[in-house]
Amino acid sequence: MAAETDKIYEARPPPHIPVDPAAPPPQLKLTDAQQGLYDAVLSHFDREDYTIPEVENGALTEEEKSWLSCECLLRYLRAVKWASAQAAIKRLEDTLKWRREFGLYDRITAAYVEPEVVTGKMVIWGYDVDMRPGIYLRPSRQNTEESMRQVHFTVWCLERLIELMGPGVETLVLMIDYADRAKGPSFGQAKRVLDILQMHYPERLGRALIVNVPFILNAFYKLITPFIDPLTRPKLRFNPACLEEGLYTPEQLFTEWGGSANFEYVHERYWNSLVRLCAERRERFLAKWRELGAKVGVREWDVKCAIELEGNKGEADAAEEHPDVGSPAATTA
Repeated sequence: MAAETDKIYEARPPPHIPVDPAAPPPQLKLTDAQQGLYDAVLSHFDREDYTIPEVENGALTEEEKSWLSCECLLRYLRAVKWASAQAAIKRLEDTLKWRREFGLYDRITAAYVEPEVVTGKMVIWGYDVDMRPGIYLRPSRQNTEESMRQVHFTVWCLERLIELMGPGVETLVLMIDYADRAKGPSFGQAKRVLDILQMHYPERLGRALIVNVPFILNAFYKLITPFIDPLTRPKLRFNPACLEEGLYTPEQLFTEWGGSANFEYVHERYWNSLVRLCAERRERFLAKWRELGAKVGVREWDVKCAIELEGNKGEADAAEEHPDVGSPAATTA
């Protein structure tokens, strides 16, 4: 049994990612045809007189402008398979309206969803080998009846996972463990969440890893699979060997999944650390986004690279100012 000092209770920031701002990731490199479609979408939303259609007070807020990043526009273009600029614009406007109506900017707060998390049934923690943040779902710890608040909590978690993505990272890892006779959601609830993921969070799922699936849930997944986008289906993995297959390093994976991270859910320690970490990252992102123009189409890559490089410089300056901190001599004194 691991010692108490080996236990982990708090959320962790993303690992440092070595970045070269002049070398953007492949998803930002476009063909001439793709660039033309992107430019058309950007010019539509970047107009000074643009308003979200069929919405009262439809002028874009600062949060909405920052959401409409270069990468966001490209994700929606890929989601419509580069069919046309108008197809992507419609999807984007549908999501802009949905985000307001669903309550992402006002109703769905940490305090509102907190009753859903007190047992640790959904835990945001760790990063895979591609630096994607992961979320562990443990249905056996379900503590509430099915409701819209459960759906709101899922969306709240998605937003926090996005805030924990470093430079060049646009996808997440979903980890579901059906151990301890866990039950899955109803078909209706699962379909409701799936529709939100596919319509309003396109190109966000990197992997979905599922273990300890009982027979009855195998049947459930077969039932819901036809509703899953064909491009998403290959991302579903059942009973993977996460370490052996090179999906995770041991220190970034919970012990029950074969890793060495001895995480224990203590609500008072985990929840506040996660909320604080994500709030700080959100504020840093917005501050840097403002410095880079505060407009539609600013690249997440540029914002996050600047933050990453500032963080590395701050750590280097601190090390020079306090050279003994963290050294073997200092830690053993």
